[in-house]
Amino acid sequence: MPPPSASSTTAKGSDRSSLSPTLAAKRKANSNAHDPSISPPPTKRKIQTSVSNTVVASFFTPASQKPKTKSLVSWEERAPVDSVPTTLLVATFRPEDTTELDSAPKRRKVAAFDLDSTLITTASGKKHADGASDWKWWDPKVPKRLRALHDKGYAVIIFSNQGGLVLHPEADTKKAKSKSSGKDRVAEYKQKCAAVLTDLGLPVTLYAATGKDRFRKPRPGMWEEMVKDLGLAEKDVDLESSFFVGDAAGRVPYLKNGKTVPKDFSCSDRNLAANVGVRFETPEEYFLGESPREFVRGFDLGEHPFAEAASPTFIKSDGQEMVVFCGPPGAGKSTFFRTHLEPLGFERVNQDTLKSKEKCVKAATAYLQDGSSVAIDNTNPDPATRALWVDLAKKHRVPVRCVWFKTNPATCEHNDAVRSQNKLLNPDNREALPRIAFNGFFSRFREPKEAEGFADITEVAFTFRGTQEEYALWGRYWL
Repeated sequence: MPPPSASSTTAKGSDRSSLSPTLAAKRKANSNAHDPSISPPPTKRKIQTSVSNTVVASFFTPASQKPKTKSLVSWEERAPVDSVPTTLLVATFRPEDTTELDSAPKRRKVAAFDLDSTLITTASGKKHADGASDWKWWDPKVPKRLRALHDKGYAVIIFSNQGGLVLHPEADTKKAKSKSSGKDRVAEYKQKCAAVLTDLGLPVTLYAATGKDRFRKPRPGMWEEMVKDLGLAEKDVDLESSFFVGDAAGRVPYLKNGKTVPKDFSCSDRNLAANVGVRFETPEEYFLGESPREFVRGFDLGEHPFAEAASPTFIKSDGQEMVVFCGPPGAGKSTFFRTHLEPLGFERVNQDTLKSKEKCVKAATAYLQDGSSVAIDNTNPDPATRALWVDLAKKHRVPVRCVWFKTNPATCEHNDAVRSQNKLLNPDNREALPRIAFNGFFSRFREPKEAEGFADITEVAFTFRGTQEEYALWGRYWL
């Protein structure tokens, strides 16, 4: 007589302890596979009571002869402007049956989320993922909330900064040696994202910014791409109903259960929401219902509202003179020159344009010999640097004055980012500066004194100077 099947034995209520060790281990493994705390959760399927001939045939078919499963996630790359390498990865999940999706009206409400530490976290508990499979949902509520949003007519979108990925290492000689490892990281990231989107099973688009260009949060480039992909105009998006959830919220450290919860690494997610005009929440607020925490911004646009052009703060004296600027990069020195000194007949000497100190000295000397007034539009952070110009002015018997730009580091970095990303505000076509350029100035800075040989010192506090159109660009968060 053949032995009874496993299903019939169970139905008769046999003792599990009588199972073989191998079968018991399989039972235990199967029970763990349905543990809802493990992500991604298992795919739901009907329990088969018998093994079909098709399943048996598939088991013995070599992998090379099995039909390939079509991925429901498609990828593409986009460039921030024409004629430059691509920096934006775009992943789109489309369910197999898109009949209803294609015929549905356009979704005008947007539910946007950051990815890491917002929708997912590492399964290993490490700060950074240890491979493509090292992820789980940030909280068990996450997939349910996202599915509910889709059912309510929201477009569910993911915006993620991924500065560690390099799509084109061959375009950067500094990264050429890591070309293969760079491709591996991109492939690994795509594999992880495909698993996340497939497990969620919703028509979702994910945008990943890999460069420091218009796509990088809080800059609105990814949002602008999303609007076009949704087939909408900016004015068509229901901003009042839309929102963005992210963990980069500028929150300050605080004590919780006797332990210090560290501050957020940036405020880029909160600032992106402010840039596009939608509500912002942290993952703790949106998914767990926690109260908002205190936050700070290094640079706050609320402190710099648009104002009509201020009256000139500099008045030229009679005759020829030299003016020496003192201020960090991005302090507004060049704009001040064009607004106030150029109309007064001053010639400009700028090392960013002339490329060396020697050429600056030569140009200034020529202007002075020609009888022109000259402005030294450089940073000039300390007495030793300024002494070069004071001595040159004395040599030509020309009075020398100082204009001191009292602009804080956060505002300077903001101005530099705005300038590098907007041709309208970048007449000198300058590229973004590294942070060391700002740190270097402030480490060397010494307050200018009349005792250095200046006839007077004019202090200039930063104020945005420009048109309403220019302020619309400047008055966004860029870092």
